[in-house]
Amino acid sequence: MLSIVEAKRLHLSQNTTAKKKSLLGQFLTPQRTAVFMAGLFRDGEGVCRLLDAGAGIGSLSAAFLERWRAGEFHFQRVELDAFEIDETLASDLSQTLAKYQRGGNFVAHIYHEDFIQVAAESLSGSMFAKPLAPYTHAILNPPYKKIHSDSPHRLALRRAGIETVNLYSAFVALATGIAAPGGQIVAIIPRSFCNGPYYRPFRDFILERAAIHYIHLFESRSKAFKDDDVLQENIIILLERGGRQGSVTVSTSSDDTFTDLVEHEYPFERIVLPDDPERFIHVPTSPGLNAIELSPAIHYTLDDLGIQVSTGPVVDFRVKEYLRDMPGPNTVPLLYPGHFSGESAIWPNPGLKKPNAIERHADTEKWLYPTGFYCVVRRFSSKEEKRRIVASVVDPHTFGDAAMLGFENHLNVFHADRHGLPEPLARGLTMFLNTTAVDEHFRRFNGHTQVNATDLKLMKYPHRDTLIALGTWAMQQGALTQEQIDAKLGFPNS
Repeated sequence: MLSIVEAKRLHLSQNTTAKKKSLLGQFLTPQRTAVFMAGLFRDGEGVCRLLDAGAGIGSLSAAFLERWRAGEFHFQRVELDAFEIDETLASDLSQTLAKYQRGGNFVAHIYHEDFIQVAAESLSGSMFAKPLAPYTHAILNPPYKKIHSDSPHRLALRRAGIETVNLYSAFVALATGIAAPGGQIVAIIPRSFCNGPYYRPFRDFILERAAIHYIHLFESRSKAFKDDDVLQENIIILLERGGRQGSVTVSTSSDDTFTDLVEHEYPFERIVLPDDPERFIHVPTSPGLNAIELSPAIHYTLDDLGIQVSTGPVVDFRVKEYLRDMPGPNTVPLLYPGHFSGESAIWPNPGLKKPNAIERHADTEKWLYPTGFYCVVRRFSSKEEKRRIVASVVDPHTFGDAAMLGFENHLNVFHADRHGLPEPLARGLTMFLNTTAVDEHFRRFNGHTQVNATDLKLMKYPHRDTLIALGTWAMQQGALTQEQIDAKLGFPNS
């Protein structure tokens, strides 16, 4: 039966436009991934009340039901609620589930309704809500799409006590909220919820209501949904509603063949650090601590160093009238990520296809920084790049007699109360951030190509004096190789 469902999925994937996939934010689950997800559930008895929200053509339900029919689950009865808003999939979904309706011990309810609205009403206690039985199991491949702050979905979620910014996290939060005590939730979702400020309320909601028992990470961002050209890094997670939080099993594989699957068990303190107010969820990929975690000298915060980091304040589309292709009278340099090559800046850069300057005006003054030495880190790296963190030095000598600088929004800026840093400190900080060990450490808990200022604030750093000594040494050298940078800090290059 699973092979028939997989053939349907491949046909639909090849014949559904990218526009429609994007509109719904839904990508159907490949068979091998569905089977792996179904295999994460623990055995059970009695009545299984199963939820499949965003059911598509029933790939996940079928994988679960196949395991039950094969005797791997010992439920006397399975009652399924399958939600799928795309009515063009109704016939395929019905056909998939009909194959399991022999024997009278399986019943399926298919709802062509908006799961967020239905579940949020149920969770908020609305007297008009559709009754949803507490689910003992939920298997989810939810849609991936942003939720606007004033949308009906956002308002419905708020009434249910859920604050989140994407459909996928909304689905998981709702499934957790309406799960029975001890209910198991297995979901394949983007890794982006693991860190960053926007998903903090979602992390709080989940961690206060459920235990994390298992996380699987696909090491390739392009392989989990390769038929749909999805490049989002995905994880599979197993949660237990009201469960006791113990150690967490983390597995990795290159792709959905799972042929190189590796598993390790970690104490929960390695997954969510006890002293982390943001409650970032780390996904370690090897049991050993990396060089950053092992170093007793790297334990200082930016506050300890007297340094701040901020997102570049110039949002170019909001100040279009003040942007200039090249510097001229009454303008100051405007710096984009493209102005930086290696650890230094090239300005102006006529071939950048971005403005090189911004007019200094009463309306722009508040966005500008006094010229000085700064360390900047790009907020985004491309999927092809080896490094996630790319740091550069802003050297005031590059900009002639400019009194102020503009930093565009795609840069993070390390500064001292909106002023420059001492040159050795700026260069030492840049050198530290460009070590292989820092990049590897950052990748352990950051599942997307974005580097937020909040991420950089939560990192630990060497002492200020150490950074100054590093910068002083770097100023005496010529161009440094990656091996030289790593060796100077005592980190092995890998």
